[in-house]
Amino acid sequence: MTVSNSLLAASSAQASDESAARIAALEAEVSNLLAELDDLTLLYEVTTEHGEAVENQLADANLELQLTQRRLSEELTEATNYIFSILPVPRKSGPRTRWVLVPSTELGGDSFGYHEIDSDHIAFYLLDVCGHGVGAALLSVTAINVLRSAALPMTDFRDPGAVLSALNEAFPMEKQNNMYFTIWYGVHKRSTGELRYASAGHPPSVLCRTGGEVLTLSTPGIAIGMMPDMVYRAKLGEIAPGDRLHIVSDGTFEVEIAPGEMLAFADFVKQLSVNEEPELLLDWVRGINGPGPLPDDFSLLTIDF
Repeated sequence: MTVSNSLLAASSAQASDESAARIAALEAEVSNLLAELDDLTLLYEVTTEHGEAVENQLADANLELQLTQRRLSEELTEATNYIFSILPVPRKSGPRTRWVLVPSTELGGDSFGYHEIDSDHIAFYLLDVCGHGVGAALLSVTAINVLRSAALPMTDFRDPGAVLSALNEAFPMEKQNNMYFTIWYGVHKRSTGELRYASAGHPPSVLCRTGGEVLTLSTPGIAIGMMPDMVYRAKLGEIAPGDRLHIVSDGTFEVEIAPGEMLAFADFVKQLSVNEEPELLLDWVRGINGPGPLPDDFSLLTIDF
């Protein structure tokens, strides 16, 4: 073999070795890429499975949430129906009663009632628990049932002052989740026309006399449950045939007539003196308030003597 042939053979062998090395490197790189692809494929499959599992969990959670919301809605409806079921049936005479109650939310804190104490005395009352929702509604219903069943020991229910003092001892706010309530309570004596009444932090009731005179009836006293050992005193009025008494909650008149300007109670009283039907006054207040729910429960009890 000549020298040139030896050099050519050596060069060829070197090139072959280099090619083999490059091929080996490429094969190694391809092997690494395939391994990474396998890892990525596995990761994708796991991620996909996890994503499907998450989607299934979200779908299950959403369904459970919908069922819970439906159940809560049904329970709120049942609670609302119960509250309205314990409200008294309107009286046709002796005296005649009419009323309207519109909660600002599903459950409000307003309630009212009237019942015969004896053959000569009839009681009328309306209370307003602070706040809204289930807690306020429960306290409202409990207090109304106490009044309706005369479940205050050693209390003369013909004496409004004694009734409010007993309620204050029975419902201290620290035992009612810091809730309290206002109330107006009156007793009419048929034989004499006497009206004894007392209030605890509640708006005045409005007495419209047959001759056109309009009186507001209230007494001093803070809301029931706010302070122990409170003594409430009754005032004495007189009812004549043809008189009309309106017992109201603050939600009937605490509405804005303009930004930052509230309806004056005196203007509300004027409307009470000309609107014979509670629904008409509700329509008037809604017209002032504008679209949407009223800011507070609207409760109005009207008694025609």
